[in-house]
Amino acid sequence: MSGESVTHLQSYSGNCPCLSGEQYVNCCGRFHSASARAATAEQLMRSRYSAFVLLDSAYLLETWHPDTRPSELDLDTGIEWRRLDVVSTQRGGPLDNQGAVEFKAHFRQGGERGVHHETSRFIKAEGQWYYLDAVALHQS
Repeated sequence: MSGESVTHLQSYSGNCPCLSGEQYVNCCGRFHSASARAATAEQLMRSRYSAFVLLDSAYLLETWHPDTRPSELDLDTGIEWRRLDVVSTQRGGPLDNQGAVEFKAHFRQGGERGVHHETSRFIKAEGQWYYLDAVALHQS
């Protein structure tokens, strides 16, 4: 993670952007700072959503499976992520090696509201969860 990203994330306080109700430092912040690893696919998905909110492209790339990870990631600073709704999860528990999480991420861009609706697939390799790909993608 770049020094600038670490400084930005260390200055973030308050409730976690993933809307868990927990403080950021005790929720996704511990994954972003590498002081803990996500134990479930849903935790990783929530931490990745928070990384999008906080424009932490380094974390997004680190948690993307090497087989499908792009070489770089340019995040759109014009998108304001507003709310995350987890619709369903399939497997992805601490004892699983794969899982899927369906979610809706609500956003604003250019004064317009939208919803990014996706089912993400995750895989666990060497004890760590990774985002693999999206099996369904809808945006309205």
